Amino acid sequence: MSEYQKTGKVVVSAMKADVHPETARKYIEAARPPSELQAPHPWRTRPDPVSAIWPQAEAMLQEAPELEAKELFEYLRRMAGEEVAVEESALRTFQRRVQSWRLKHGPDQEVYFAQEHLPGQVMQLDWTNANQLRVSIRGKPLDHLLCQTVLTYSNWQWATRCHSESLLSLRHGLQESLYRLGARPARLQIDNSSAATHPVGSGGRAFNGEFLSLVAHYGMKAQTIGIDCPEENGDVESQNGHLKRRLNQHLLLRGYRDFESVEAYDQFLVQVLQQANQQRQGRLAEELKVMAPLPATRLTEYDELSCRVSQHSTIRVKKVTYSVPARLIGQEVRVQVYEGHLQIGHGREVLLRLARARGNRGAVIDYRHLIEHLLRKPGALAHYVHREELFPDATFRRAYDRLVADHGERAGQREYLLLLQLAAEVGEAAISTVVGELSGPGQRSAWTVVQLRSYLHLEGPPRVLDLELAPPNLADYDTLLSQEVSDVN
Repeated sequence: MSEYQKTGKVVVSAMKADVHPETARKYIEAARPPSELQAPHPWRTRPDPVSAIWPQAEAMLQEAPELEAKELFEYLRRMAGEEVAVEESALRTFQRRVQSWRLKHGPDQEVYFAQEHLPGQVMQLDWTNANQLRVSIRGKPLDHLLCQTVLTYSNWQWATRCHSESLLSLRHGLQESLYRLGARPARLQIDNSSAATHPVGSGGRAFNGEFLSLVAHYGMKAQTIGIDCPEENGDVESQNGHLKRRLNQHLLLRGYRDFESVEAYDQFLVQVLQQANQQRQGRLAEELKVMAPLPATRLTEYDELSCRVSQHSTIRVKKVTYSVPARLIGQEVRVQVYEGHLQIGHGREVLLRLARARGNRGAVIDYRHLIEHLLRKPGALAHYVHREELFPDATFRRAYDRLVADHGERAGQREYLLLLQLAAEVGEAAISTVVGELSGPGQRSAWTVVQLRSYLHLEGPPRVLDLELAPPNLADYDTLLSQEVSDVN
């Protein structure tokens, strides 16, 4: 009708409105829109395809409104049997009928009230599992979480890689965020994670003392959300999904998901976050104006323990056994437990750094600490408590099985120890591929580590003590006995 007022031509106006000219002429002559001309009619134009099951469906929906339309439809069709004909194609009609019933008779849904966020007031913190990104380090999948903080007013965000929802990862993630900002908000909001809270007798949860000390150091007030109410932490929960989607897009643009090291992946994460925060600088400036400065000191991000190195050349840290160099046996060492690693020291000297195990059980045994001693006592390998830890990956495990099968148990175990020594000299990556080929199911000929060294063009034999003793000369004993007799006389 608008086009007709411009052109005065029915056919042209109908073409532009994408209707038939006769239909357009009817509306123009009536001078009324279709909504007024098409009066609703109470009768059906075809038989109701779900009339046989709808009364029972309505009764069941009244008893259990959460029933899904598709599952209810399939259930009622099975119960009705062949004597009641309800076609499978009637599913869409049934779904519309259920939707219409819910609009009239269904229960009220949860109402969420939009909140006014004030600048510089609240920072939310949460963890999210990042394994769906399928990031790997030198081909090995990286199992990790992201500890993320978000300012609710500007949506400025920061995240750090971590292993678990622990107080150590919380401390590291929070301090990284605050020092990136250079200021602190008034409050820190977190869910009821065990890193920050513990159960109390009334069924609720209370803040842990260490968490309160951390928050108090930065002059913030701690607050939590209701139990099983993640929507109350909605800003950071939403940003968890946005961050992983953003990271996934950057990984797709990068073309591959493998990184040379975890440090390289951390730098990639920093670049993505900096780019995301560039769009929030305006509102962030409003927040920074009202935020308070940070304290002069930054809290340590580790727990410190004292451990004595056992005669097995191991220490026990938080229920996990770690190997250390044998020169430390009997010494009392200082262990700084970070979220992702251990730092071993004595006095003021830092001796070594170890990767920290996930969880609170098991063992982390580095064959480099023990290989020379095992070569002096090769028989100890057969029943060594932590023998499985001496297989760096599945390739080395297959190599062990192959060497034992080819050379016998004792000789094969000694060959495997020589293989570990070679890996300690040149690196696992340098020999893993070759060892995998030699130990594969298609290889039938036996091999030794000496042959492997020759294949890799390594000069000289392996550095190992030859424990085979020459037969004794009995004449030496006769001489010794004659000397003792002369001394007595």
